[in-house]
Amino acid sequence: MIYLDSAATSFYRPKEVGLAVSRAVDTMGNGNRGAYGAALETGRVIFETRGLLAELFNAGGPERVAFTANSTESLNIAIKGILNPGDHAVATVLDHNSVLRPLYEMEEQGVSVSITGCDKKGRLDYEQLYNAINANTRALICTHASNLTGNLVDILRIGKLCREKNIVFIADISQTAGIFSVDMERDNIDVLCFSGHKGLMGPQGTGGICVRDGIAVRPLITGGSGFATFDRRHPDKMPSLLEAGTLNGHGIAGLNAALKYIKNVGIDSIRQKEQQLAQKFYLSVKDIKNIKIYGDFKSFERAPNVALNIGELDSGWVCDRLAEKYDICTRAGGHCAPLMHKALGTEKQGAVRFSFSHFNTMDDVNSAAEALKKISEQV
Repeated sequence: MIYLDSAATSFYRPKEVGLAVSRAVDTMGNGNRGAYGAALETGRVIFETRGLLAELFNAGGPERVAFTANSTESLNIAIKGILNPGDHAVATVLDHNSVLRPLYEMEEQGVSVSITGCDKKGRLDYEQLYNAINANTRALICTHASNLTGNLVDILRIGKLCREKNIVFIADISQTAGIFSVDMERDNIDVLCFSGHKGLMGPQGTGGICVRDGIAVRPLITGGSGFATFDRRHPDKMPSLLEAGTLNGHGIAGLNAALKYIKNVGIDSIRQKEQQLAQKFYLSVKDIKNIKIYGDFKSFERAPNVALNIGELDSGWVCDRLAEKYDICTRAGGHCAPLMHKALGTEKQGAVRFSFSHFNTMDDVNSAAEALKKISEQV
């Protein structure tokens, strides 16, 4: 099997990740819920992992990192925990439904929302973004890279604007965490939302939210915290503020191992390998008959995704053909990015997305390109 769907979830992971999860299942207790060895070991691993993430994202310390199940939960916490009726929020057509749907819900509660556009290549229209800001704008939410086209957004540019306008900048780095350098201080990011199971190569069910000191976020869920049991209200300090109940200690142990692997290999090395694979694939398929590729490929400083269609063939049919005949795993359809598809004119056909991992090889790329050539001959 050739797995080319890493933008959805990692399949190839460092062997240390599985070993860490297995060990955790056999040895971990409940962190912050006891003073015995198994509980203390869990607390140590969780705290260490907070530290690794805080270091990776320059988040201002381990206490600024709260764990979630995924970036969808993180984005819901950020959007619903910061916006109030009467506020205005800005997002973009590049954004995922994990941004759009919470915003639509907040719109029903009295928040006004502006969704800004892009050009025909799916590149963000920064002028339109700037013009959408008004006196009531409380937050700007955007992805670092489109999960469909792989086009990058200049988060440093947006972060500077938000800081100048005193707007809360919520960055969704689901597609770039573990691949691109993201620095909350440098990039003026107030709230950072990420998944652990994509570029960070951790287990599913892991993710997090980093909140800059001084930014107030209401918790989405309240409950047990392991301390202050007799207080009627949930603890109001990070990270406990945004964590209720037992954390996914087993998954966090796996994420811990993945983060150490990334630190050892180097994020630049990982990114360069993935971009080389995506570039080779793009160059191998761009001239195939009836192939249409979406996104901006003038530069390969982009997320390692290539989305395409073959003539008028349904993207789901092409995806199935790749899997059944060639054992190549891709993703078709809407990719939870409805506005991006509308902007590209692919809302009915969808698109077939090839996304590359640090563990893929040039042989994988060549096999996928050859499969597309054979399928295109049927059109």
